[in-house]
Amino acid sequence: MSIFTALVKRNVTLFFKDKGTFFTSLITPFILLVLYATFLGDIYRDTFVMNLPQGISLPDTLLDGLVGGQLMSSILSVSCVTVAFGANFLMVQDKVRGSSKDLRISPVPSSTLSLAYYAATLLSTLLICLVAVGACLVYVYVVGWYLPAVDVGWLLLDVVLLTFFGTALSSLVNRFLSTQGQISAVGSIVSSCYGFICGAYMPIASFGEGLQTAVSFLPGTYGTALLRTHSLRGPMAEMQRLGVPDTVIQELKDALDCRIYFNGQAVEIPAMYLILGGAVAVLVAVFLLISLTQKKAQK
Repeated sequence: MSIFTALVKRNVTLFFKDKGTFFTSLITPFILLVLYATFLGDIYRDTFVMNLPQGISLPDTLLDGLVGGQLMSSILSVSCVTVAFGANFLMVQDKVRGSSKDLRISPVPSSTLSLAYYAATLLSTLLICLVAVGACLVYVYVVGWYLPAVDVGWLLLDVVLLTFFGTALSSLVNRFLSTQGQISAVGSIVSSCYGFICGAYMPIASFGEGLQTAVSFLPGTYGTALLRTHSLRGPMAEMQRLGVPDTVIQELKDALDCRIYFNGQAVEIPAMYLILGGAVAVLVAVFLLISLTQKKAQK
């Protein structure tokens, strides 16, 4: 265990010493928050207003609370994965620098080396994402706070679980990278594409039927749905208290991906947690299996 702890400490220290990678990962959620609030806030707000039945109006603070919840869930669902990829590039950089060769010829088991990379990436990503949660909560508090304490707790759980998923996914993908060019290519692809396929940039309900079916097989979709649910449950409860018909609220939940459908059936929240947790377990198992296989092949 002391060797594992030393390796994790070494990996975390190297990540934070690399000022370029660290600050890029740290400011990414804040840049997204500014961009979302500046360019998408009014669009989301107008969408809410247009979808309300005639004769129903909501207070400005409640509309801003709905917008803030949607923005917060979008930012966190993307950051938990993209930041994990950035933090996990250390594993590839060790290959580029030749450090991984020194580690492989040591008597340390390959599984320990792999788990140390995973744990270090998880810790680094969690730290950055929890800072992002704090910034998002401050933003929501300023524009319109309707979040009960219990939903804040669920949000933190969602972020932790999605960070486990992002770390597992990045560990598996980065295992096959070995050059700086590949790092840049994968980083660009993930940062530009993941937000779309997980429903963060555009609600999945607005996709075509075929694309909706395809993304329903992706675990990250359910991570976004969990964040959406817990970010918007408070504002929607306030809408219900103000007399907004339940049918309108249910339609809004579908439109904003608070509910995800698989094969025509709504996926319940416990099932979403099981899907996301199961995906983490499978990805980590495959990552360790590949690590062991590669080391045996090298021997």
